[in-house]
Amino acid sequence: MPKLGDNAKSGKAFDLAAYLEATSAAVNKGLDKLLPKAAAKPSTIHTAMRYSIFAGGKRLRPALCVAAAEACGGTGEGALVYAAAVECIHTYSLIHDDLPAMDNDDLRRGKPTNHKVFGEGIAILAGDALLTQAFQILAEATASRKYPHSMTVVELAKASGSLQLIAGQVTDLEGEGKKLSEKELRYIHEKKTSALLACAVRLGGMSANCSSAQLEALSKFGYYVGLAFQVIDDILDVTQTSDKLGKTAGKDAAAQKATYPAIVGMERSRKIARNLTDRAYAALEIFEGKATALQGLAKYLLERDR
Repeated sequence: MPKLGDNAKSGKAFDLAAYLEATSAAVNKGLDKLLPKAAAKPSTIHTAMRYSIFAGGKRLRPALCVAAAEACGGTGEGALVYAAAVECIHTYSLIHDDLPAMDNDDLRRGKPTNHKVFGEGIAILAGDALLTQAFQILAEATASRKYPHSMTVVELAKASGSLQLIAGQVTDLEGEGKKLSEKELRYIHEKKTSALLACAVRLGGMSANCSSAQLEALSKFGYYVGLAFQVIDDILDVTQTSDKLGKTAGKDAAAQKATYPAIVGMERSRKIARNLTDRAYAALEIFEGKATALQGLAKYLLERDR
């Protein structure tokens, strides 16, 4: 298996599959060390936390974090702790999103959702525990020269707080059964998805002591990639099966949620995703060819089928 950064250094064509394999393995190894062991008392909660964090998934947010660090001249290894913190936030949000009071989903990453295995009470607490674990991981990490803990912890807190991730969840819930405009739907996607993706690449840049100009470029990249990701997610919810997605297909329509295909149609939705991805590519011009992994990941997010 290739080591982190091999693609960027070799000069060969970017191998996305190998890159995702390497980053996933490295992040999983880090998370295994950073999270309490399953046997730690009370074992039920730690088993539930680990069930969801290690349930699979492509580790896209950690991969984006690592790729951003490499684009800024840092190392993937130096970004792994930041990537692990972001993945804890992401997994907590999925556990809570799947609860009966939210999306009421039975399947996540091809496996029964946390509350189906451990019950609603433990699932809520497992999400809470992963949320707080993320900030412990970040606070105990070795800070970079330019970006102390006071900046990185606030970065993650803002992205996952009531003005960003939570704002998106709230607006999503309140919008069920209502006819939303494209502008209102974009707001949900900006907050619910784009904010944490942008945070992942920004933290990766911070781990590498990026310049202010690089940080701004990463912010734009993360914003546009996050929006494109969610538009494609809306499309896949309509076009793919549950087996293919690893989660329940068609649940947005069943819950009467607004989606891009429902509001603007499938053809325009695809054009919007392509336009957003093009803008993400444009944001990377400052890196002068050193953001190969970020470009490859953006292309994958646009063209994925699950």
